Amino acid sequence: MKHKVNVTQAITKRDQSDCFAIRTEVFVEEQGVPKEEELDGLDQTSIHALARINSIPVATGRLITIDNKNARIGRMAVKIEYRRIGVASLVLYFLEEKARKKGIQLITLEAQEYVKQFYSDRGYSEHGGIFLDVGIPHVKMVKELR
Repeated sequence: MKHKVNVTQAITKRDQSDCFAIRTEVFVEEQGVPKEEELDGLDQTSIHALARINSIPVATGRLITIDNKNARIGRMAVKIEYRRIGVASLVLYFLEEKARKKGIQLITLEAQEYVKQFYSDRGYSEHGGIFLDVGIPHVKMVKELR
């Protein structure tokens, strides 16, 4: 079954609420991350991507600008029933394109260890060893944008 995925920037309060609901479902409910650690002050200044299938919010991610040439992608989350159909790739590419338009040259992210291959397959390379963030093994990954 082919899914029509639409990825947009979450600008309205409702869109942002949908992003936060997806993150809460994936990180807080599914993975046990404390809610107070999931939502943070960086949400106010980030670019949020929201993926929908048939108008149903299914995935999100955010782009944090660090300076003129560096940014960080984070809070990539896909509802469990929509995983492994390409939605995360579309969200990632959307955020990378937003970064390119801002002149960003280097993207960093902190991938959960179990999905590091996903990012590696999309041009990210590991930097440093495994570390724990809210009790979950992560690895820092970077990608130069061209």
